[in-house]
Amino acid sequence: MRAVVQRVSRASVTVDGDVVGRIGRGYVVLLGVSREDDDAAADYMAEKIAGLRVFEDEAGKMNRSIQEVGGAILAVSQFTLYGDVRRGRRPGFDRAGRPEQAEPLYQRFVEKLRSLGLHVETGRFQTHMEVELVNDGPVTILVDSERTF
Repeated sequence: MRAVVQRVSRASVTVDGDVVGRIGRGYVVLLGVSREDDDAAADYMAEKIAGLRVFEDEAGKMNRSIQEVGGAILAVSQFTLYGDVRRGRRPGFDRAGRPEQAEPLYQRFVEKLRSLGLHVETGRFQTHMEVELVNDGPVTILVDSERTF
């Protein structure tokens, strides 16, 4: 799994003109699932993201987790994180998980975050979504279950 985690002051996701998810302070997590991913990858990603310390403490250091600051998460599935552009100009998506595999793992990721006590809003799987956010900092972190970065 791959995730782009953006610290935000607010964010929302809209589908067909309707807001389906909205948060204040917290993270927007764009989550991609690969063909090789499993339940362990979803659990690892949720625990890793919940534990990230990218919110400032009293001294201005990034030393607090989303749990410590009472933030929320807007989780959005994004298969394009597995777009391969090493050859040519059109991305190839051979490593991206098929929808029937990816959706249950995306849902497991969301439920694991919720079980850790976090408020989680979501987009809508396999739909065209418009994501609006205000990146706070800006702070953007990449997380990969294979630990390649």
